[in-house]
Amino acid sequence: MTLIDAEPRRPAPSDPAVLAAVEAAVPGITRARASDRLGMAHDASHYLLTPQAVLVPESAAQVAALMRTGLPLTFRSGGTSLSGQGVSEHLLVDTRRHFRGIEVLDGGARVRVQPGAVLRQVNARLAAYGRKLGPDPASESACTIGGVVADNSSGMTCGTHANTYRTLESMVLVLPSGTVVDTGAPDADARLRALEPALAEGLERLRDRIRGNPDSVRRIEAQFSLKNTMGYGLNSFLDHDSPAQILAHLVVGSEGTLAFVAEAVLRTVPAHRLAATGLVVFPTLREAMAAVPEIVAAGPAAVELLDAESLRVAATDPHADDVLRTLEVRDHAALLVEWQESDPEPLAAREREAGRVFARLNLAAPARLSGDTAGRAALWRIRKNLYAAVAGARPSGTTALLEDVAVPVPVLADLCDDLAELFAKHRYERSVIFGHAKDGNLHFMLNERFGTGPDRYAEFTEEMVAAVLDRGGTLKAEHGTGRVMAPFVRRQYGDELYEVMREVKRLCDPAGVLNPGVVLTDDPRAHLRDLKTVVSVEPEVDRCVECGYCEPVCPSRDLTTTPRQRIVLRREIAAARAAGDHALARRLEEEYGYDAVDTCAVDGMCATACPVLINTGDLTKRLRAERHGRAARAGWKTAAKHWGAVTRAMDLAMDAAAAAPAGLVEGAGRAARRAGDPDTVPLWSRDLPRGGMPRRAAPRPEADAVYVPSCLNTMFAPADGGPGVMAALTRLAERAGLRLHVPEGVGSMCCGTPWSSKGFGEGYEVMRRRVRETLLTATDGGRLPVVSDAASCTEGFERLTAAGSGPPTGAASPAVRVLDAVTFVAEHVLPRLPQPPEDRRLASLALHPTCSSTRLGLDPAIAAIAAAVAKEVVVPEGWQCCAFAGDRGMLHPELTASATLAEAASVADGGFAAHASVNRTCEIGMTRATGKTYHHLLELLDRVTA
Repeated sequence: MTLIDAEPRRPAPSDPAVLAAVEAAVPGITRARASDRLGMAHDASHYLLTPQAVLVPESAAQVAALMRTGLPLTFRSGGTSLSGQGVSEHLLVDTRRHFRGIEVLDGGARVRVQPGAVLRQVNARLAAYGRKLGPDPASESACTIGGVVADNSSGMTCGTHANTYRTLESMVLVLPSGTVVDTGAPDADARLRALEPALAEGLERLRDRIRGNPDSVRRIEAQFSLKNTMGYGLNSFLDHDSPAQILAHLVVGSEGTLAFVAEAVLRTVPAHRLAATGLVVFPTLREAMAAVPEIVAAGPAAVELLDAESLRVAATDPHADDVLRTLEVRDHAALLVEWQESDPEPLAAREREAGRVFARLNLAAPARLSGDTAGRAALWRIRKNLYAAVAGARPSGTTALLEDVAVPVPVLADLCDDLAELFAKHRYERSVIFGHAKDGNLHFMLNERFGTGPDRYAEFTEEMVAAVLDRGGTLKAEHGTGRVMAPFVRRQYGDELYEVMREVKRLCDPAGVLNPGVVLTDDPRAHLRDLKTVVSVEPEVDRCVECGYCEPVCPSRDLTTTPRQRIVLRREIAAARAAGDHALARRLEEEYGYDAVDTCAVDGMCATACPVLINTGDLTKRLRAERHGRAARAGWKTAAKHWGAVTRAMDLAMDAAAAAPAGLVEGAGRAARRAGDPDTVPLWSRDLPRGGMPRRAAPRPEADAVYVPSCLNTMFAPADGGPGVMAALTRLAERAGLRLHVPEGVGSMCCGTPWSSKGFGEGYEVMRRRVRETLLTATDGGRLPVVSDAASCTEGFERLTAAGSGPPTGAASPAVRVLDAVTFVAEHVLPRLPQPPEDRRLASLALHPTCSSTRLGLDPAIAAIAAAVAKEVVVPEGWQCCAFAGDRGMLHPELTASATLAEAASVADGGFAAHASVNRTCEIGMTRATGKTYHHLLELLDRVTA
């Protein structure tokens, strides 16, 4: 990563005076290590600036205290912004960690939210009321309310009628002076006039100045008839009269340059429960664009454009349907269309009208609409992940740039032609055009090598700006002005309105301390500075585009690092070495050990969110393997050879620890960890169970399945008051008349996860050969399924028994079919059991699905069993991977404590009759976190059907 002069980048040290001023104002919130600063120097944009420090305030009062220091501040939450507004060389304020409040109001008609709440999580809370937020950007799984408000987000379906600006009711603002204003309070205007008289009077003066200038009114109305996030939202002066409401709406889309939004109240929109979605393919891009007005007249909620290159990338997505996979893409383009309704009859009418429209169009493939949930979700997943997927396929060493513009729909096809000509003229290969066609909003992506200088990019940008403005468009429709378009704001709006914007900034932020260099700038080359170049470091992660989609699902995100940070810190280590700064490289590597390697749960949840399917755990496993010495490798290989004896020894050790005075054992454990390596010496605590039961063979002729109990059953006793999953599954199968065969040698078998997760490849191979040979025999060459009673072990056995040699790295077709016990029971046992009487079913159940069960797709099976067990089944708010991760919860209990904090709070408030999961270590982790006893879900089914 370098600046535009391609010289090695050496981050400047933090200014001690700045750090001292922050500590004096708000003690304890400063993170100024090299890893802290460089890990947050990256966001989803193509800019890179290293902050002086990262600040983690916990309240609006602390933010107000920071404001009063007069130090430059940039607010950052999800880090998914694309225009450079979320990075800074000054102080970066992380609002993701502590500002996550969500409060549903008026039966879902409104919602009060804080800036760190993820948009998808807000909509999940609103779903029970049949409502959702209006803005629906493609990054909804990762973007936060802070960015949604700061960038005036819109998206696929909301157009300009339900974007953030239109659905805002009020907000609590912290102004640069430290003043806190609630614009929804009855006395908001009086308070603003009393505490900030110059600001209130100035806003009223600007309101009258704009309204008295017909040319200004005409320009603003034209600009904001489009999706438009260039500059400040001057339509606020036309749409609102009072200073408080003008200010609130100016702050929408201001990218953190006018005030800090501590919370916002937003009006919601209906979440239609029915939809019909389809991909309409055209021979050319121009034909697709020409069809947009006729399709829009049929009233779709969304019309999304995909050009030929987008279609090529989409065809490689695992979720692509037959139309995409079989299409021989040449000059094709497609429109992803969707109609939404709450009732079947209106939707059917929409579909009939759509069919008549399609029949009149020249299509390259038959168009069909589908209401199938899975099919629709697959199409939308492809569309929402398109940018990151295209960027992930870019040539190595290039930086992905995503621009977005909007023009009136009648000239959209002409702009597409303009862009295609510019791509060819400036030799941008594999450039992609997609976007929200019904709004005239295009996104296009370039692959650039900034290491060779910015000249090509600068020339392209100048010509692109002219093309868009000549067609009456806006240079930023959704992504915010940021740094990338700040030099062009005056050109788009003209001198008069630009001066109004400058006055807005002076009134709100007289010292210019909020997000300097963003939205407005006097530097005509600001968009060419601090550009990010990408260093190739590891094959596991080189295709990462730093989009941040992985972060909300990472269990270590509030403790140490996220997957994105793990990757960018590897890039920073490589950059430090390239710059000859070996001291920085060593410091980063030292901090990386705990922050990134030790506290990675290797749960793979990042891969479920990553558009390019990066599993950062693969990198962690390799790095762990590189740390192992010869003795450790030999020891774990020996353990694999004698696993039965090892697990029995662990069983006895757990029994001995439970029998001894707890304080003595805990003290001894802490001493051992101080003397050894905390990443290899587990910490016993009194909340751990005793040792479990040995696994013994139980041959059954004419068996229906082969059962391989997890070795977790040997190491850990069942939860208090429960029989354990081994006994429960055996009894359930017997009741259903099914025979389970437990093979000889089962006590020495393991799914291999202890070796793979720690990076012990030799030991893994020993176990792989043993298990594969045993199971091929036991299953009659794969004829019978193998049943595993712990979700993580099911996943491990799938990998372990996959066809081919060596530890498999992908989803190869297994020679042995492995079923998780919940799938086996849901499909084969539950239908044979009598319906449990209502008085036997539990009143309520708190359910903790695991990371493995999520990746394995076990949710439907879990839901079916849970519904048989309890009348009300709840996955508590804040659910995520518990990060116990085998022994990780005993090696680093702080990881599990951090990962389960939000879910534990929800469980505490729930008053549930029972608590369940589908993995023994997860049961232990959740029991520790909540103080409630968690059982395996099958134990509860065994109880209610006994």
